[in-house]
Amino acid sequence: MSPTAVVTLTAVVVVVLGVSVATRPRSSSTVDFYLAGQRVGVVTNSWAICGDYLSAASFLGVAAAVYVSGLDGAWYAVGFAAGFVPVLLFVAAPLRRFGEFSLADFLGRRLESDAVRLSAVGVVQLVILCYLVPQSVGGGITWELLVGHGLFGFSPYATGVLLSTAVVAVVVAYGGMRGTTWNQAVQFLLLFSALLWLAVTVTADGFHLTDVAPLETVGTPDGLAVAGGPAVREGRLGQVALVVTLALGTAGLPHVMNRYFTSPTGRAARTTTLWVLVLVGAFYALAVVLGTAARDVIPAAVAEHAWLEELTEGGVLLVPEHALPVLGRIYGGEAGLGLVAAAALIAALSTVAGLLLASAATWGHDVYERYLNPRATQRQAVRAGRVTTLVGACLAAGLAVLMRPDGFTPTAPSLVATMVTWAFAVAGSALTPVVVLSIWWRGMTAAAAAAGMLTGATLAVTLFITAELMPASPVRDLVSAPTPVAASVAVVVIVLVSRRSARPAGTGAAWLTMHGTAADRQAERLARMMVDRGRGRRR
Repeated sequence: MSPTAVVTLTAVVVVVLGVSVATRPRSSSTVDFYLAGQRVGVVTNSWAICGDYLSAASFLGVAAAVYVSGLDGAWYAVGFAAGFVPVLLFVAAPLRRFGEFSLADFLGRRLESDAVRLSAVGVVQLVILCYLVPQSVGGGITWELLVGHGLFGFSPYATGVLLSTAVVAVVVAYGGMRGTTWNQAVQFLLLFSALLWLAVTVTADGFHLTDVAPLETVGTPDGLAVAGGPAVREGRLGQVALVVTLALGTAGLPHVMNRYFTSPTGRAARTTTLWVLVLVGAFYALAVVLGTAARDVIPAAVAEHAWLEELTEGGVLLVPEHALPVLGRIYGGEAGLGLVAAAALIAALSTVAGLLLASAATWGHDVYERYLNPRATQRQAVRAGRVTTLVGACLAAGLAVLMRPDGFTPTAPSLVATMVTWAFAVAGSALTPVVVLSIWWRGMTAAAAAAGMLTGATLAVTLFITAELMPASPVRDLVSAPTPVAASVAVVVIVLVSRRSARPAGTGAAWLTMHGTAADRQAERLARMMVDRGRGRRR
Protein backbone atom coordinates (compact mmCIF):
# COMPACT_ATOMS: atom_id res chain seq x y z
CA MET A 1 0.00 0.00 0.00
CA SER A 2 1.54 3.32 -1.04
CA PRO A 3 1.42 6.44 1.18
CA THR A 4 -0.47 8.20 -1.61
CA ALA A 5 -3.21 5.56 -1.50
CA VAL A 6 -3.60 5.94 2.25
CA VAL A 7 -3.78 9.74 2.05
CA THR A 8 -6.22 9.63 -0.87
CA LEU A 9 -8.64 7.19 0.71
CA THR A 10 -8.47 8.95 4.07
CA ALA A 11 -9.18 12.31 2.44
CA VAL A 12 -12.20 10.94 0.57
CA VAL A 13 -13.71 9.39 3.70
CA VAL A 14 -13.05 12.53 5.80
CA VAL A 15 -14.69 14.79 3.21
CA VAL A 16 -17.72 12.52 2.87
CA LEU A 17 -18.26 12.13 6.61
CA GLY A 18 -17.51 15.81 7.28
CA VAL A 19 -20.12 17.02 4.80
CA SER A 20 -22.67 14.62 6.28
CA VAL A 21 -22.10 15.91 9.81
CA ALA A 22 -22.23 19.55 8.73
CA THR A 23 -25.46 19.11 6.75
CA ARG A 24 -27.32 16.57 8.89
CA PRO A 25 -31.12 16.94 9.07
CA ARG A 26 -32.35 19.69 11.36
CA SER A 27 -35.39 17.66 12.40
CA SER A 28 -36.70 14.11 12.36
CA SER A 29 -39.45 14.77 9.81
CA THR A 30 -39.78 12.53 6.78
CA VAL A 31 -39.90 15.58 4.47
CA ASP A 32 -36.50 16.65 5.76
CA PHE A 33 -35.01 13.13 5.72
CA TYR A 34 -36.26 12.09 2.26
CA LEU A 35 -36.64 15.46 0.45
CA ALA A 36 -34.27 17.87 2.26
CA GLY A 37 -37.28 20.02 3.12
CA GLN A 38 -37.89 20.64 -0.63
CA ARG A 39 -35.54 23.60 -0.46
CA VAL A 40 -32.67 22.48 -2.72
CA GLY A 41 -31.59 25.21 -5.16
CA VAL A 42 -31.07 24.81 -8.91
CA VAL A 43 -27.27 24.81 -8.96
CA THR A 44 -26.88 22.56 -5.94
CA ASN A 45 -29.50 20.13 -7.20
CA SER A 46 -27.96 19.98 -10.70
CA TRP A 47 -24.59 19.11 -9.20
CA ALA A 48 -26.20 16.56 -6.91
CA ILE A 49 -28.14 14.93 -9.76
CA CYS A 50 -24.90 14.68 -11.74
CA GLY A 51 -23.21 13.12 -8.71
CA ASP A 52 -26.14 10.70 -8.46
CA TYR A 53 -26.17 9.86 -12.16
CA LEU A 54 -22.46 9.84 -13.05
CA SER A 55 -21.73 6.54 -11.42
CA ALA A 56 -18.85 4.09 -11.50
CA ALA A 57 -20.42 2.81 -14.72
CA SER A 58 -20.03 6.28 -16.18
CA PHE A 59 -16.55 7.05 -14.91
CA LEU A 60 -14.97 3.61 -15.29
CA GLY A 61 -17.42 1.80 -17.58
CA VAL A 62 -17.79 4.23 -20.49
CA ALA A 63 -14.05 4.73 -20.90
CA ALA A 64 -13.59 0.95 -20.56
CA ALA A 65 -16.21 0.24 -23.23
CA VAL A 66 -14.58 2.70 -25.64
CA TYR A 67 -11.16 1.23 -24.84
CA VAL A 68 -12.31 -2.30 -25.69
CA SER A 69 -14.94 -1.76 -28.39
CA GLY A 70 -13.89 1.46 -30.06
CA LEU A 71 -16.82 3.18 -31.73
CA ASP A 72 -19.28 0.71 -30.18
CA GLY A 73 -18.32 1.83 -26.70
CA ALA A 74 -19.11 5.45 -27.54
CA TRP A 75 -22.80 4.55 -27.88
CA TYR A 76 -22.93 4.06 -24.10
CA ALA A 77 -21.94 7.71 -23.71
CA VAL A 78 -24.53 8.83 -26.26
CA GLY A 79 -27.32 6.91 -24.53
CA PHE A 80 -26.38 8.01 -21.02
CA ALA A 81 -26.10 11.67 -22.06
CA ALA A 82 -29.35 11.63 -24.06
CA GLY A 83 -31.32 10.30 -21.10
CA PHE A 84 -32.10 13.73 -19.71
CA VAL A 85 -33.73 14.98 -22.94
CA PRO A 86 -36.96 13.01 -22.31
CA VAL A 87 -36.76 14.01 -18.64
CA LEU A 88 -36.55 17.69 -19.61
CA LEU A 89 -39.34 17.52 -22.18
CA PHE A 90 -41.86 15.24 -20.50
CA VAL A 91 -41.20 14.54 -16.83
CA ALA A 92 -39.28 17.02 -14.65
CA ALA A 93 -41.69 19.93 -14.19
CA PRO A 94 -45.05 18.02 -14.05
CA LEU A 95 -43.57 15.44 -11.67
CA ARG A 96 -42.41 18.15 -9.27
CA ARG A 97 -45.70 20.08 -9.48
CA PHE A 98 -47.63 16.99 -8.49
CA GLY A 99 -45.24 16.50 -5.57
CA GLU A 100 -44.62 13.30 -3.64
CA PHE A 101 -41.83 11.38 -1.94
CA SER A 102 -41.03 8.83 -4.66
CA LEU A 103 -42.06 7.46 -8.05
CA ALA A 104 -44.14 4.76 -6.38
CA ASP A 105 -45.93 7.38 -4.29
CA PHE A 106 -46.54 9.53 -7.36
CA LEU A 107 -48.09 6.66 -9.32
CA GLY A 108 -50.15 5.47 -6.36
CA ARG A 109 -51.66 8.90 -5.73
CA ARG A 110 -52.05 9.87 -9.41
CA LEU A 111 -53.94 6.66 -10.19
CA GLU A 112 -55.59 6.37 -6.75
CA SER A 113 -54.52 2.77 -6.30
CA ASP A 114 -52.68 0.86 -3.59
CA ALA A 115 -52.06 -1.98 -6.07
CA VAL A 116 -50.22 0.40 -8.40
CA ARG A 117 -48.15 1.79 -5.54
CA LEU A 118 -47.10 -1.66 -4.36
CA SER A 119 -46.38 -2.85 -7.92
CA ALA A 120 -44.18 0.19 -8.42
CA VAL A 121 -42.38 -0.56 -5.15
CA GLY A 122 -41.44 -3.99 -6.46
CA VAL A 123 -40.16 -2.68 -9.80
CA VAL A 124 -38.28 0.17 -8.12
CA GLN A 125 -36.48 -2.25 -5.84
CA LEU A 126 -35.50 -4.42 -8.80
CA VAL A 127 -34.06 -1.38 -10.62
CA ILE A 128 -32.21 -0.23 -7.50
CA LEU A 129 -30.67 -3.66 -6.95
CA CYS A 130 -29.55 -3.91 -10.60
CA TYR A 131 -27.94 -0.49 -10.24
CA LEU A 132 -26.46 -0.95 -6.77
CA VAL A 133 -24.44 -4.06 -7.52
CA PRO A 134 -22.25 -2.61 -10.32
CA GLN A 135 -21.51 0.48 -8.19
CA SER A 136 -20.26 -1.75 -5.40
CA VAL A 137 -18.24 -3.68 -8.00
CA GLY A 138 -16.67 -0.37 -9.04
CA GLY A 139 -15.68 0.33 -5.45
CA GLY A 140 -14.04 -3.09 -5.20
CA ILE A 141 -12.12 -2.65 -8.46
CA THR A 142 -10.82 0.74 -7.34
CA TRP A 143 -9.62 -0.50 -3.94
CA GLU A 144 -7.97 -3.51 -5.54
CA LEU A 145 -5.98 -1.33 -7.94
CA LEU A 146 -5.18 1.52 -5.56
CA VAL A 147 -4.44 -0.37 -2.35
CA GLY A 148 -3.94 -3.99 -3.40
CA HIS A 149 -4.36 -5.42 0.12
CA GLY A 150 -7.35 -6.90 1.89
CA LEU A 151 -8.44 -6.39 5.48
CA PHE A 152 -9.84 -8.77 8.10
CA GLY A 153 -9.09 -11.81 5.94
CA PHE A 154 -10.99 -10.54 2.87
CA SER A 155 -9.51 -10.23 -0.61
CA PRO A 156 -8.60 -6.70 -1.83
CA TYR A 157 -11.66 -6.66 -4.10
CA ALA A 158 -14.07 -7.80 -1.36
CA THR A 159 -12.54 -5.31 1.07
CA GLY A 160 -13.20 -2.45 -1.35
CA VAL A 161 -16.79 -3.55 -1.89
CA LEU A 162 -17.56 -3.89 1.81
CA LEU A 163 -15.82 -0.71 2.99
CA SER A 164 -17.21 1.57 0.29
CA THR A 165 -20.74 0.28 0.78
CA ALA A 166 -20.49 0.53 4.57
CA VAL A 167 -19.28 4.15 4.48
CA VAL A 168 -22.13 5.20 2.20
CA ALA A 169 -24.74 3.34 4.23
CA VAL A 170 -23.68 5.24 7.34
CA VAL A 171 -23.67 8.56 5.46
CA VAL A 172 -27.21 8.05 4.12
CA ALA A 173 -28.64 6.70 7.37
CA TYR A 174 -27.20 9.63 9.30
CA GLY A 175 -27.45 12.51 6.84
CA GLY A 176 -30.64 11.74 4.93
CA MET A 177 -31.39 13.66 1.72
CA ARG A 178 -29.82 16.89 2.97
CA GLY A 179 -26.46 15.32 3.76
CA THR A 180 -26.61 13.15 0.63
CA THR A 181 -27.38 16.17 -1.57
CA TRP A 182 -24.38 18.18 -0.41
CA ASN A 183 -22.16 15.11 -0.52
CA GLN A 184 -23.19 14.39 -4.09
CA ALA A 185 -22.67 18.00 -5.13
CA VAL A 186 -19.16 18.11 -3.67
CA GLN A 187 -18.35 14.66 -5.03
CA PHE A 188 -19.43 15.66 -8.54
CA LEU A 189 -17.13 18.69 -8.49
CA LEU A 190 -14.22 16.51 -7.37
CA LEU A 191 -15.07 13.82 -9.93
CA PHE A 192 -15.36 16.27 -12.82
CA SER A 193 -12.17 18.06 -11.82
CA ALA A 194 -10.21 14.80 -11.84
CA LEU A 195 -11.61 13.83 -15.24
CA LEU A 196 -10.89 17.28 -16.66
CA TRP A 197 -7.30 17.20 -15.38
CA LEU A 198 -6.68 13.81 -16.93
CA ALA A 199 -8.25 14.79 -20.27
CA VAL A 200 -6.24 18.01 -20.50
CA THR A 201 -3.01 16.22 -19.57
CA VAL A 202 -3.47 13.33 -22.01
CA THR A 203 -4.61 15.58 -24.86
CA ALA A 204 -1.73 18.01 -24.33
CA ASP A 205 0.73 15.12 -24.60
CA GLY A 206 -0.91 14.02 -27.84
CA PHE A 207 -2.00 10.57 -28.98
CA HIS A 208 -2.50 8.94 -32.36
CA LEU A 209 -5.17 6.32 -32.99
CA THR A 210 -4.74 4.19 -36.07
CA ASP A 211 -7.12 1.32 -35.19
CA VAL A 212 -10.61 2.17 -33.96
CA ALA A 213 -11.99 -1.35 -34.36
CA PRO A 214 -12.93 -3.34 -31.25
CA LEU A 215 -10.49 -5.54 -29.40
CA GLU A 216 -11.32 -9.22 -29.80
CA THR A 217 -10.28 -11.94 -27.39
CA VAL A 218 -8.35 -14.89 -28.74
CA GLY A 219 -8.05 -17.91 -26.46
CA THR A 220 -4.52 -19.24 -25.92
CA PRO A 221 -3.05 -21.79 -23.52
CA ASP A 222 -1.24 -18.97 -21.72
CA GLY A 223 -4.35 -16.92 -21.04
CA LEU A 224 -5.83 -13.90 -22.78
CA ALA A 225 -4.40 -12.51 -25.99
CA VAL A 226 -6.00 -9.65 -27.85
CA ALA A 227 -5.99 -8.49 -31.43
CA GLY A 228 -7.66 -5.72 -33.39
CA GLY A 229 -10.81 -6.85 -35.16
CA PRO A 230 -11.98 -5.65 -38.61
CA ALA A 231 -15.53 -4.54 -37.68
CA VAL A 232 -17.61 -3.10 -34.85
CA ARG A 233 -19.04 -5.45 -32.24
CA GLU A 234 -22.69 -4.54 -32.83
CA GLY A 235 -24.67 -3.81 -35.97
CA ARG A 236 -26.73 -0.69 -36.40
CA LEU A 237 -29.80 -2.36 -34.91
CA GLY A 238 -27.92 -3.14 -31.70
CA GLN A 239 -26.50 0.38 -31.52
CA VAL A 240 -29.94 1.96 -31.85
CA ALA A 241 -31.38 -0.45 -29.28
CA LEU A 242 -28.63 0.40 -26.80
CA VAL A 243 -29.09 4.17 -27.17
CA VAL A 244 -32.89 3.90 -26.84
CA THR A 245 -32.56 1.65 -23.77
CA LEU A 246 -30.25 4.08 -22.00
CA ALA A 247 -32.15 7.20 -23.09
CA LEU A 248 -35.57 5.93 -21.99
CA GLY A 249 -34.25 4.32 -18.82
CA THR A 250 -33.23 7.60 -17.20
CA ALA A 251 -36.84 8.77 -16.73
CA GLY A 252 -37.53 5.58 -14.76
CA LEU A 253 -34.49 5.66 -12.47
CA PRO A 254 -35.89 6.13 -8.94
CA HIS A 255 -32.76 7.65 -7.39
CA VAL A 256 -32.59 10.32 -10.12
CA MET A 257 -36.31 11.09 -10.39
CA ASN A 258 -36.72 11.33 -6.62
CA ARG A 259 -34.31 14.28 -6.64
CA TYR A 260 -36.86 16.35 -8.57
CA PHE A 261 -39.20 16.20 -5.59
CA THR A 262 -36.56 18.18 -3.65
CA SER A 263 -36.85 21.19 -5.99
CA PRO A 264 -38.98 24.07 -4.66
CA THR A 265 -41.00 24.48 -7.92
CA GLY A 266 -41.66 22.89 -11.28
CA ARG A 267 -39.76 25.68 -13.04
CA ALA A 268 -36.74 25.03 -10.82
CA ALA A 269 -36.92 21.33 -11.74
CA ARG A 270 -36.87 22.16 -15.46
CA THR A 271 -33.99 24.63 -15.09
CA THR A 272 -32.08 22.07 -13.08
CA THR A 273 -32.43 19.57 -15.93
CA LEU A 274 -30.98 22.05 -18.42
CA TRP A 275 -27.89 22.43 -16.25
CA VAL A 276 -27.63 18.65 -15.91
CA LEU A 277 -27.77 18.19 -19.70
CA VAL A 278 -24.82 20.53 -20.18
CA LEU A 279 -22.75 18.97 -17.40
CA VAL A 280 -23.32 15.32 -18.28
CA GLY A 281 -22.72 16.06 -21.96
CA ALA A 282 -19.31 17.51 -21.14
CA PHE A 283 -18.54 14.62 -18.81
CA TYR A 284 -19.27 11.89 -21.35
CA ALA A 285 -17.38 13.71 -24.10
CA LEU A 286 -14.29 13.66 -21.88
CA ALA A 287 -14.83 9.99 -21.01
CA VAL A 288 -14.95 9.04 -24.71
CA VAL A 289 -11.77 11.03 -25.41
CA LEU A 290 -9.93 9.26 -22.59
CA GLY A 291 -11.17 5.81 -23.58
CA THR A 292 -9.93 6.49 -27.10
CA ALA A 293 -6.57 7.76 -25.83
CA ALA A 294 -6.12 4.65 -23.69
CA ARG A 295 -6.18 2.46 -26.82
CA ASP A 296 -3.07 4.25 -28.09
CA VAL A 297 -1.24 5.20 -24.89
CA ILE A 298 -1.40 2.00 -22.81
CA PRO A 299 0.12 -0.47 -25.33
CA ALA A 300 3.00 1.93 -25.96
CA ALA A 301 3.57 2.47 -22.23
CA VAL A 302 4.03 -1.22 -21.34
CA ALA A 303 7.68 -1.20 -22.40
CA GLU A 304 8.40 1.89 -20.25
CA HIS A 305 6.49 0.95 -17.07
CA ALA A 306 7.22 -2.43 -15.51
CA TRP A 307 4.17 -2.25 -13.23
CA LEU A 308 1.90 -2.43 -16.29
CA GLU A 309 3.00 -6.00 -17.02
CA GLU A 310 0.89 -7.32 -14.13
CA LEU A 311 -2.21 -5.54 -15.42
CA THR A 312 -1.93 -6.39 -19.11
CA GLU A 313 -1.61 -9.31 -21.50
CA GLY A 314 -0.25 -8.65 -24.97
CA GLY A 315 -0.28 -4.92 -24.24
CA VAL A 316 -4.00 -4.86 -23.37
CA LEU A 317 -5.55 -4.40 -19.93
CA LEU A 318 -7.04 -7.56 -18.44
CA VAL A 319 -9.66 -5.46 -16.59
CA PRO A 320 -10.85 -2.65 -18.92
CA GLU A 321 -12.17 -0.59 -15.99
CA HIS A 322 -8.51 0.03 -15.06
CA ALA A 323 -8.08 2.26 -18.16
CA LEU A 324 -8.54 5.65 -16.45
CA PRO A 325 -6.58 4.85 -13.26
CA VAL A 326 -3.73 3.49 -15.39
CA LEU A 327 -3.71 6.67 -17.49
CA GLY A 328 -3.61 8.64 -14.25
CA ARG A 329 -0.53 6.75 -13.08
CA ILE A 330 1.20 7.01 -16.46
CA TYR A 331 0.86 10.79 -16.55
CA GLY A 332 0.84 11.67 -12.85
CA GLY A 333 2.68 8.89 -11.05
CA GLU A 334 1.34 7.73 -7.70
CA ALA A 335 -0.38 11.08 -7.15
CA GLY A 336 -2.16 10.80 -10.51
CA LEU A 337 -3.25 7.26 -9.73
CA GLY A 338 -4.50 8.38 -6.34
CA LEU A 339 -6.48 11.28 -7.83
CA VAL A 340 -8.18 9.22 -10.54
CA ALA A 341 -8.82 6.24 -8.25
CA ALA A 342 -10.31 8.59 -5.65
CA ALA A 343 -12.59 10.01 -8.34
CA ALA A 344 -13.69 6.49 -9.30
CA LEU A 345 -14.40 5.69 -5.66
CA ILE A 346 -16.30 8.97 -5.32
CA ALA A 347 -18.42 8.06 -8.36
CA ALA A 348 -19.37 4.74 -6.80
CA LEU A 349 -20.04 6.25 -3.35
CA SER A 350 -22.20 9.05 -4.70
CA THR A 351 -24.48 6.83 -6.75
CA VAL A 352 -24.76 4.20 -4.02
CA ALA A 353 -25.87 6.97 -1.66
CA GLY A 354 -28.68 8.02 -4.00
CA LEU A 355 -29.79 4.44 -4.58
CA LEU A 356 -29.88 3.60 -0.88
CA LEU A 357 -31.88 6.75 -0.15
CA ALA A 358 -34.36 5.89 -2.92
CA SER A 359 -34.68 2.39 -1.48
CA ALA A 360 -35.23 3.82 1.99
CA ALA A 361 -37.94 6.17 0.70
CA THR A 362 -39.74 3.30 -1.02
CA TRP A 363 -39.69 0.93 1.94
CA GLY A 364 -39.82 3.46 4.77
CA HIS A 365 -42.43 5.83 3.37
CA ASP A 366 -44.38 3.93 0.71
CA VAL A 367 -44.65 0.65 2.61
CA TYR A 368 -43.97 1.14 6.32
CA GLU A 369 -45.82 4.43 6.85
CA ARG A 370 -48.76 3.61 4.60
CA TYR A 371 -49.35 -0.07 5.28
CA LEU A 372 -47.31 -1.57 8.11
CA ASN A 373 -47.67 1.23 10.64
CA PRO A 374 -50.01 4.01 9.45
CA ARG A 375 -49.90 5.61 12.90
CA ALA A 376 -46.13 5.81 12.98
CA THR A 377 -44.57 8.96 14.39
CA GLN A 378 -42.13 10.95 12.28
CA ARG A 379 -39.26 9.57 14.34
CA GLN A 380 -40.42 5.98 13.79
CA ALA A 381 -40.80 6.52 10.05
CA VAL A 382 -37.29 7.97 9.73
CA ARG A 383 -35.89 5.09 11.78
CA ALA A 384 -37.58 2.62 9.41
CA GLY A 385 -35.92 4.36 6.47
CA ARG A 386 -32.52 4.11 8.12
CA VAL A 387 -32.93 0.41 8.83
CA THR A 388 -33.93 -0.35 5.24
CA THR A 389 -30.88 1.61 4.08
CA LEU A 390 -28.58 -0.73 5.98
CA VAL A 391 -30.40 -3.86 4.78
CA GLY A 392 -30.18 -2.75 1.14
CA ALA A 393 -26.48 -1.99 1.50
CA CYS A 394 -25.77 -5.46 2.91
CA LEU A 395 -27.64 -7.18 0.07
CA ALA A 396 -25.86 -5.17 -2.65
CA ALA A 397 -22.44 -5.72 -1.11
CA GLY A 398 -23.02 -9.46 -0.83
CA LEU A 399 -24.01 -9.77 -4.48
CA ALA A 400 -21.10 -7.57 -5.62
CA VAL A 401 -18.59 -9.79 -3.79
CA LEU A 402 -19.90 -12.79 -5.72
CA MET A 403 -19.61 -11.01 -9.09
CA ARG A 404 -15.93 -10.08 -9.21
CA PRO A 405 -14.94 -9.19 -12.82
CA ASP A 406 -12.03 -11.27 -14.13
CA GLY A 407 -11.77 -9.85 -17.63
CA PHE A 408 -13.90 -9.15 -20.66
CA THR A 409 -15.36 -10.74 -23.75
CA PRO A 410 -16.31 -9.13 -27.06
CA THR A 411 -19.97 -9.22 -25.98
CA ALA A 412 -19.36 -7.68 -22.54
CA PRO A 413 -16.53 -5.12 -22.79
CA SER A 414 -17.30 -3.64 -19.38
CA LEU A 415 -19.08 -5.55 -16.62
CA VAL A 416 -20.20 -2.42 -14.74
CA ALA A 417 -21.52 -0.75 -17.91
CA THR A 418 -23.31 -3.93 -18.95
CA MET A 419 -24.91 -4.44 -15.54
CA VAL A 420 -26.09 -0.83 -15.39
CA THR A 421 -27.67 -1.35 -18.82
CA TRP A 422 -29.83 -4.02 -17.20
CA ALA A 423 -31.08 -1.47 -14.67
CA PHE A 424 -31.83 1.03 -17.44
CA ALA A 425 -33.63 -1.70 -19.40
CA VAL A 426 -35.97 -2.55 -16.52
CA ALA A 427 -36.58 1.11 -15.68
CA GLY A 428 -37.19 2.12 -19.28
CA SER A 429 -39.45 -0.84 -20.01
CA ALA A 430 -41.53 -0.95 -16.83
CA LEU A 431 -41.51 2.51 -15.22
CA THR A 432 -40.89 5.10 -17.94
CA PRO A 433 -43.98 4.22 -20.07
CA VAL A 434 -46.22 4.27 -17.00
CA VAL A 435 -44.77 7.52 -15.62
CA VAL A 436 -44.90 9.38 -18.95
CA LEU A 437 -48.43 8.21 -19.80
CA SER A 438 -49.63 9.01 -16.27
CA ILE A 439 -48.39 12.55 -16.77
CA TRP A 440 -49.57 13.12 -20.35
CA TRP A 441 -52.59 10.87 -20.96
CA ARG A 442 -55.91 11.49 -19.25
CA GLY A 443 -57.12 7.99 -20.15
CA MET A 444 -54.52 6.23 -17.98
CA THR A 445 -56.04 3.79 -15.47
CA ALA A 446 -54.76 1.95 -12.42
CA ALA A 447 -55.31 -1.50 -13.95
CA ALA A 448 -53.40 -0.44 -17.06
CA ALA A 449 -50.48 0.89 -15.03
CA ALA A 450 -50.13 -2.33 -13.05
CA ALA A 451 -50.38 -4.43 -16.22
CA GLY A 452 -47.85 -2.22 -18.02
CA MET A 453 -45.28 -2.42 -15.23
CA LEU A 454 -45.62 -6.19 -14.96
CA THR A 455 -45.36 -6.65 -18.73
CA GLY A 456 -42.39 -4.32 -19.17
CA ALA A 457 -40.37 -5.71 -16.27
CA THR A 458 -41.03 -9.35 -17.12
CA LEU A 459 -40.27 -8.92 -20.80
CA ALA A 460 -37.08 -6.92 -20.18
CA VAL A 461 -35.67 -9.47 -17.75
CA THR A 462 -36.65 -12.38 -20.01
CA LEU A 463 -35.04 -10.81 -23.07
CA PHE A 464 -31.67 -9.92 -21.58
CA ILE A 465 -31.43 -13.36 -19.97
CA THR A 466 -32.24 -14.89 -23.35
CA ALA A 467 -29.56 -12.73 -24.96
CA GLU A 468 -26.90 -14.27 -22.74
CA LEU A 469 -27.78 -17.72 -24.17
CA MET A 470 -27.77 -16.69 -27.83
CA PRO A 471 -24.89 -16.65 -30.32
CA ALA A 472 -23.77 -13.32 -31.77
CA SER A 473 -26.33 -12.00 -34.26
CA PRO A 474 -28.42 -8.87 -34.99
CA VAL A 475 -31.28 -10.43 -33.03
CA ARG A 476 -29.02 -10.90 -30.02
CA ASP A 477 -27.90 -7.28 -30.25
CA LEU A 478 -31.53 -6.19 -30.11
CA VAL A 479 -32.66 -8.35 -27.18
CA SER A 480 -29.55 -7.55 -25.13
CA ALA A 481 -30.84 -3.96 -24.99
CA PRO A 482 -34.54 -4.84 -24.84
CA THR A 483 -36.26 -1.53 -24.07
CA PRO A 484 -37.40 -0.77 -27.66
CA VAL A 485 -39.26 -4.09 -27.72
CA ALA A 486 -40.33 -4.35 -24.07
CA ALA A 487 -41.45 -0.73 -23.72
CA SER A 488 -43.44 -0.88 -26.96
CA VAL A 489 -45.29 -3.98 -25.81
CA ALA A 490 -45.89 -2.36 -22.41
CA VAL A 491 -47.43 0.71 -24.07
CA VAL A 492 -49.75 -1.46 -26.18
CA VAL A 493 -50.86 -3.35 -23.05
CA ILE A 494 -51.44 -0.07 -21.19
CA VAL A 495 -53.62 1.33 -23.99
CA LEU A 496 -55.66 -1.86 -24.38
CA VAL A 497 -56.28 -2.28 -20.65
CA SER A 498 -57.11 1.42 -20.24
CA ARG A 499 -59.85 1.09 -22.85
CA ARG A 500 -61.49 -1.60 -20.73
CA SER A 501 -61.16 -0.01 -17.28
CA ALA A 502 -62.29 3.18 -15.59
CA ARG A 503 -59.90 6.05 -15.05
CA PRO A 504 -59.51 7.56 -11.56
CA ALA A 505 -62.12 10.02 -10.33
CA GLY A 506 -59.50 12.67 -9.60
CA THR A 507 -57.95 12.69 -13.08
CA GLY A 508 -59.09 16.24 -13.83
CA ALA A 509 -57.63 17.67 -10.63
CA ALA A 510 -54.38 15.76 -11.11
CA TRP A 511 -54.11 17.06 -14.69
CA LEU A 512 -54.57 20.64 -13.52
CA THR A 513 -51.93 20.20 -10.84
CA MET A 514 -49.37 18.84 -13.31
CA HIS A 515 -50.11 21.01 -16.36
CA GLY A 516 -52.25 23.98 -15.39
CA THR A 517 -50.76 27.47 -15.19
CA ALA A 518 -49.98 29.07 -11.86
CA ALA A 519 -53.14 31.19 -12.24
CA ASP A 520 -55.23 28.07 -12.90
CA ARG A 521 -53.89 26.35 -9.80
CA GLN A 522 -54.45 29.45 -7.67
CA ALA A 523 -58.04 29.73 -8.91
CA GLU A 524 -58.64 26.07 -8.07
CA ARG A 525 -57.29 26.54 -4.54
CA LEU A 526 -59.54 29.60 -4.00
CA ALA A 527 -62.57 27.70 -5.30
CA ARG A 528 -61.87 24.83 -2.92
CA MET A 529 -61.49 27.24 -0.01
CA MET A 530 -64.87 28.83 -0.83
CA VAL A 531 -66.54 25.42 -1.04
CA ASP A 532 -65.03 24.39 2.30
CA ARG A 533 -66.21 27.61 3.96
CA GLY A 534 -69.70 27.10 2.58
CA ARG A 535 -69.82 23.59 3.99
CA GLY A 536 -68.64 24.89 7.35
CA ARG A 537 -71.42 27.48 7.52
CA ARG A 538 -74.11 24.90 6.66
CA ARG A 539 -72.86 22.71 9.50
